[in-house]
Amino acid sequence: MKPTTMLLIYVTLLLPVSILSLPECDFPAIFNFGDSNSDTGALTSMFGEPATPPPNGETFFHSPAGRVCDGRILIDFIAEGLGLPYLSAHLDSMGTNFSHGANFATIGSTIRRQNTTIFQSGYSPISLDIQYAQLSNFLKRSQIIRQKGDVYKNMFPEKYKFASALYTFDIGQNDLTAGYQLNMSTEQVKAYIPDVIAEFTTTIKNVYALGGRSFWIHNTGPVGCLPYILDTLVITAAQLDQYGCAAPFNDVSQYFNQKLKEAITQLRKDLHLAAITYVDIYSVKYSLIAQSKNLGFGDDPFLVCCGHGGRYNFNNAMRCGQKKMVNGTEIVIAKSCEDPSSRIMWDGLHFTEAANRWVYNQIADGTYSDPPVPLKMACHRNHDLRRLYL
Repeated sequence: MKPTTMLLIYVTLLLPVSILSLPECDFPAIFNFGDSNSDTGALTSMFGEPATPPPNGETFFHSPAGRVCDGRILIDFIAEGLGLPYLSAHLDSMGTNFSHGANFATIGSTIRRQNTTIFQSGYSPISLDIQYAQLSNFLKRSQIIRQKGDVYKNMFPEKYKFASALYTFDIGQNDLTAGYQLNMSTEQVKAYIPDVIAEFTTTIKNVYALGGRSFWIHNTGPVGCLPYILDTLVITAAQLDQYGCAAPFNDVSQYFNQKLKEAITQLRKDLHLAAITYVDIYSVKYSLIAQSKNLGFGDDPFLVCCGHGGRYNFNNAMRCGQKKMVNGTEIVIAKSCEDPSSRIMWDGLHFTEAANRWVYNQIADGTYSDPPVPLKMACHRNHDLRRLYL
């Protein structure tokens, strides 16, 4: 056996024990960037309740809470895991306390700007570069506002928190589906992914230049497992894998993730003071789909809880919470199921709270991370980790 191979095995065996000897990070704040998978109220702040109408929020918040889910989403569980309050949307100005961070994600956001309006395509104007611009402005103005004293001083984070915070990213899925909405082929979608990744890389570098040091980056999930894709696009039986997901679309997700991981590898070389954790959300979500029945989510992992009609209880023209006039009375047609905790899919594009909790429990300990550091230790840089066992 080659010495390098023996070293790799040795490092792999020692890594979990070595990491556990490290001190936990004291993240005083979270700044999140993303799309509908992590929006906690931005689109609702812009357009009102129609963005996330009832029954969204029914399980945990007991009313719409700006999330496309029956309850908590992944970023909520991340905040809980770090002992921090839930993140409020940066665009929410109604009595919001930003002392523990802010959420710049919006439903429909993409990494790369879209040449369309949200009313035409559903994609948000708040692309990743705009989210970064919001962070930059927030950093500057928050310190000016804090100087006013009184209640303002306690509503915004001290400057040191920006350097000590955890910067989380969960975005990219919409960049893939945007191409398919324009009737692009899989190869055409793949062709523009390097440009999307370049935009992502630029944002990470910009956040680093502002002082950000700890990055927790999710790759994109298996798009081909979403009822939205399975129902609205032309997919043949031969394209379905053993679990019922559309293999060609999952291949695109995996290609995106491959390029993202390569970019992060380079970022670690360029940004010497950064701790960058790459989280394999794809594998976790795909595993959930594959083990649906054994995990208590039923025989059909694609059956939507909140929807109306169709093979998956999903109709893109009648999404969760939409209403219809029946005999002169407006009623909700796309209702939620009796027990959301028994389903993986909430509305055809997003997971239920129960599924989000399961995903969080898989990623929190670092099992699906590169490097395999737990969430609470994501401030430790890669080269510092290597010193533990080299």
